[in-house]
Amino acid sequence: MNPGIDAAERHAAICVTHRYGVPSERVFDAWLDPGVAGRWLFATASRPMAHVEIDARVEGSFRFVDRRDDEITEYTGEYIEIVPHRRLVFTLCMEKHPHVTRVMVEIAPLKNGCELTLAHENVVHDRAHHIEGRWTGILYGLAVTLDPAFEVFDHDEE
Repeated sequence: MNPGIDAAERHAAICVTHRYGVPSERVFDAWLDPGVAGRWLFATASRPMAHVEIDARVEGSFRFVDRRDDEITEYTGEYIEIVPHRRLVFTLCMEKHPHVTRVMVEIAPLKNGCELTLAHENVVHDRAHHIEGRWTGILYGLAVTLDPAFEVFDHDEE
């Protein structure tokens, strides 16, 4: 640790993995379909996004708007890499924390569904634990969105 760097300025990388009982194509498409993504990406079960814009191409952008009472939160970014049904890489910036980060989503098909691994880089160190928990909840929300009767897979299953 560099003693000259404030803790809030240090950066971390987080990684979250989730298995789904649906084909990788459905999981991948859920990231780029505005009607589906607005129900789970940055959303909660009781509060879908108020507005979603997705230009699903490399160098295309996205914008998610959440309205809670009088408070508006925007999530924006640009797509860096799109490999259909396998990989999605994008920048991410939240209006309240104007620090640009990078998110990589890898989706691997399994015999019964698929496994998604999400890596979020350049996260402000002091927020890493909170953001990891948030991604865990978001990926759970994706599972419920794709299949309300989803199964949680044991890590030894394929």
